[in-house]
Amino acid sequence: MTRPLAILGGTFDPVHLGHLRVAWEAAGALDAELALVPANVPPHRPQPVASAAERVAILEAALAGQSRIGLDPRELARRGPSYTIDTLVELRGEIGAQRPLVLLVGADAWAGLPTWHRWRELFAQAHVGVLARGGVAVAEPDELAREVTARRTTDVADITAAPSGRVIEIGVTALAISATRIRTLLAAGEQPRWLVPDALLAVPALLAPYRARGGS
Repeated sequence: MTRPLAILGGTFDPVHLGHLRVAWEAAGALDAELALVPANVPPHRPQPVASAAERVAILEAALAGQSRIGLDPRELARRGPSYTIDTLVELRGEIGAQRPLVLLVGADAWAGLPTWHRWRELFAQAHVGVLARGGVAVAEPDELAREVTARRTTDVADITAAPSGRVIEIGVTALAISATRIRTLLAAGEQPRWLVPDALLAVPALLAPYRARGGS
């Protein structure tokens, strides 16, 4: 049986322990290979403070020494908005038609899925794993609920049995860590210890962009 490939997107500006914890748990729940996919030009949120190269360096340091989570920087090399459907189509072409592909999204992003570019086409390319935190019910608009009613499953076997098309909730640990808060601390000259991996604190240059450019 081929292991699923799961991806988790975001600005990772900077990556923090909350990102890494949910990625780790989701990879374990799905028995999946998992890649973090940093966005170049996120369509639905403010633009990153750190440059693409700076965020790649931060992610590489944060992911060093483990094998469960990898880095896929493809969106950073793409001009224009980082549309998820484009990434999924590229990945599907690379991994073939049969390997399960899972798009991981947080609960807030899931609720806003109908605002995404070509959102209904996502299900033809991948399954969707909704990261549910602390037993909190995942809200969704009626338009989305109608689209996914027949796609829902609670069985990971349904994910591994097909390449795409299902929706599964994945319980993850809620860590109330904010990249905005980390940037604010760094801009004030403080250390975000216990919020980011120690590897980032060990190399001051990695987080220097946030000290130089402020916490916005």
